[in-house]
Amino acid sequence: MIQEKERFKQLFLTALNHTTGKQVEQATDQEAYVALSTVIAKYIQEKHQNSEKQVSSKQVYYFSMEFLIGGLLQTHLSYLALEETAENVLEELGFSLDNIKVCENDPGLGNGGLGRLAACFLDSFASLNLSGHGVGLRYRYGLFNQWIEDGRQFELPDQWLSEGYMWEYRKPSEALDVLFGGQVQSFVQNGKLHFQQVNAEIVRAVPYDIPIIGYQTNTVNTLRLWAAEPTSDQVLIKAKNESDGSDMLTYQRKLEELSDFLYPDDSTDDGKIVRLKQEYFLVSAGIQSILSNFEEKQLAWSDLPSLLCFHINDTHPAFLIPELMRILIDEKGLSWEEAWEITTQSVSYTNHTTLHEALETWPENWVKVFLPRIYMILVEINERFCQQMWQKYPGDFDRIAQLALIADGKIKMAHVAIVGSHAVNGVAKLHTEILKKKEMRLFYQAYPDRFMNKTNGISHRRWLMLANPSLTKLIKAAIGDEWLQSPKQLIKLLPLQTDPIFLEKLQQVKHDNKQLLANHVQKELGMILNTDAIFDVQVKRIHGYKRQLLNILHIIYLYREIKNNRMKSFSPRVFIFAGKAAPGYYFAKQIIHLIDTVANVVNQDYDVKDKLQIVFLENFSNQLAEKIIPAVDVSEQLSTATKEASGTGNMKMMMNGALTLGTMDGANIEIFDKVGAENIYPFGLSAKQVLHYQQSNEYVARDIYHTDDRIRYAVDQLVTVEDFVKDEQTFQDIYHALLTYNDEYFVLKDFDDYVKQQEKISSDYQERNVWNQKSLMNIAYSGQFSSDDTIASYASDIWELR
Repeated sequence: MIQEKERFKQLFLTALNHTTGKQVEQATDQEAYVALSTVIAKYIQEKHQNSEKQVSSKQVYYFSMEFLIGGLLQTHLSYLALEETAENVLEELGFSLDNIKVCENDPGLGNGGLGRLAACFLDSFASLNLSGHGVGLRYRYGLFNQWIEDGRQFELPDQWLSEGYMWEYRKPSEALDVLFGGQVQSFVQNGKLHFQQVNAEIVRAVPYDIPIIGYQTNTVNTLRLWAAEPTSDQVLIKAKNESDGSDMLTYQRKLEELSDFLYPDDSTDDGKIVRLKQEYFLVSAGIQSILSNFEEKQLAWSDLPSLLCFHINDTHPAFLIPELMRILIDEKGLSWEEAWEITTQSVSYTNHTTLHEALETWPENWVKVFLPRIYMILVEINERFCQQMWQKYPGDFDRIAQLALIADGKIKMAHVAIVGSHAVNGVAKLHTEILKKKEMRLFYQAYPDRFMNKTNGISHRRWLMLANPSLTKLIKAAIGDEWLQSPKQLIKLLPLQTDPIFLEKLQQVKHDNKQLLANHVQKELGMILNTDAIFDVQVKRIHGYKRQLLNILHIIYLYREIKNNRMKSFSPRVFIFAGKAAPGYYFAKQIIHLIDTVANVVNQDYDVKDKLQIVFLENFSNQLAEKIIPAVDVSEQLSTATKEASGTGNMKMMMNGALTLGTMDGANIEIFDKVGAENIYPFGLSAKQVLHYQQSNEYVARDIYHTDDRIRYAVDQLVTVEDFVKDEQTFQDIYHALLTYNDEYFVLKDFDDYVKQQEKISSDYQERNVWNQKSLMNIAYSGQFSSDDTIASYASDIWELR
């Protein structure tokens, strides 16, 4: 231990001198962060040298538009068992590890659950000694930084790369070209038809590799991110000459914008085209690189499916399928049949949504113009697939029209992903059943063996061990640390539900975490939270189907009841919101404005200050989530049934002892099945009921509005100059969404059931011993939702990875 400490100290001092040229006494925390990261990177490199001997021979490449990996400093220290050593060395040298940790920025590589799921999967790959690598884009600015002023969301560039990124390695020698536009020429050579794309715009794809290490394993996998750069000075000069002297920098920026932002603004055609090109850029660069490495091994192309797996995380990377076909046919000389067999056997696809807005389609003419060879291949795939379906369902024109990959001038990317994959999975049991019986029913009938369920999971090491050290310490003292590598061992906590001493300690841990969050809120907002109140939390992307609106309408109703002294057994509440609205999503931005408006009234009212508080924490991120989630008492999971494929925030909060207040949607159902009805608060329409109302048109929101005084009061506050609104026009669009346009997400229909469960929560919380038992039950069963189990299931059933 002493020898290791001295080695670490010397490495740190050397790194500090090399990176800053300063002595210890002169260095800042930021400079110490750079030096510390440099030392840790050296340890990872040493581990990497042994990595290939430890992992599976078959490789999985996980393609995703998002990887919300968060800060890696704490992860690396913990996974390498260096935290104590680093803390002692830094303290000797006059630094605080806690102060250094806050110097690390969250990488702007993701937005929400999709990206965090991908990050958790990478963690589990490495921790299970499996070869699983991420393939994504290196966004210069990520999504955006959210700034709230007077209730309105403003978007600012996320300058996460302003001071460099310590964990990446630029690999310019492995850069390659991606082609857009131009024309496709065909010619016959040696009796074989060949295709060549000419006069194309060439974008250079440069890889940046981030090592991903496992917990107490020697495995080091890679997250490879691609950045768009100009190809050469000659290309820029050519562009300048062809555009009558236009600025070369303008052209350079045009090329680089493909990796500028996560999800470019799709409110304009220009933004949509950038996104189309972005998606192809990702898969083309990724597939070219992977196949180049495979070819170096001098193996037969027919061996590829037994050695490589390409996984499509949602529909965004679905161009992978025609791009793989293009390379195998045009560049490697395989026949269509050979290439198609290899493609379908090596590609698998996860569908993450039933929302039509997210089941991507692209205008056929756009793909034809910007990806001309890919378009030709998609047309051929569609023709051959439709012929197969005609043989299977002769004369059934309607069925084949609905199954077609190209129809009505659009290319349906989810259809491409299903047809070109050997496995298709949903991410929760209900979601998978909806895919099979409703959204993808015809495909399920055609390919029943391809569809399966893989319920999402989260990294218990990230969201419990690292995010909640005090709870981790308590659990270790009670049942040991075997659960860190085998998360289902958390079930050993169950006998402690009758141990009053343990339950009291559990309650104290929760209170301490609430105080830590309250400290953060006071620092950021100047607001003092009541830490004895229930921390009732809804943190997620702002969207109509996630129903932050239901939450805030209930708060409006609560405010009236408290003001009128009508709450009989009410437990004080702190309602906490966080989440970003898409820049072009006006309705979601209005919801943020409404939350802020109500908060300003409630938080300044002396009559309710000890009973009701509302906080909106701007710029939700991994770092902020790690502060919020350990402090949650009630986890709000309010999606309209059938709309949330799975959810992972529900799992993270459950793992930290929160009780779920949620609809029977996504993974909420599976949480319910695990913990039992006594340890969760379900409410609202079932999936079957929602589907019935959508098909029958029997639901009339105005009928509920007219018959429920609580609803009528809360909804009227949207357009009445009274307690909250100064201008009756401000929230009229929300008002009309509920009444004029008949409440698409059944907010009013579920309101009564939601209120009843909120009242039950208030009552139950007053029986703290019983509440603590419920909390313990959730923690004990949360190991069932670890991404380790999810990845193990993927590895066994889809990728055949050992």
